[in-house]
Amino acid sequence: MTQEQEPARSPSQSPSAEPEQALPEIDFGTFILSLASNTLVHLGMIVDPDTTAPAKDLALARQTIDILGMLHDKTRGNLTDGESQLLASVLYDLRIKFVDASK
Repeated sequence: MTQEQEPARSPSQSPSAEPEQALPEIDFGTFILSLASNTLVHLGMIVDPDTTAPAKDLALARQTIDILGMLHDKTRGNLTDGESQLLASVLYDLRIKFVDASK
């Protein structure tokens, strides 16, 4: 079969594509920590994995902190003690870091 006759392949089917990595199970804590990591990237405290350079974007950082605050308000009474404590702790820490980065 020539190359022209081969069926089209998706990127995951490509012979040179890397094998898919097993992703961690998603739970509420993983979701919160993912949002927190993104916020740290926007605060310039973690190197942006796409550009390999710190990139400060306070507007995006504030938006993600606001999203976490909304989750804190909307999920009140529906989380385990550990989840609630994690969210409150992450939110407090990111708010402090935001104020410091805004100076």
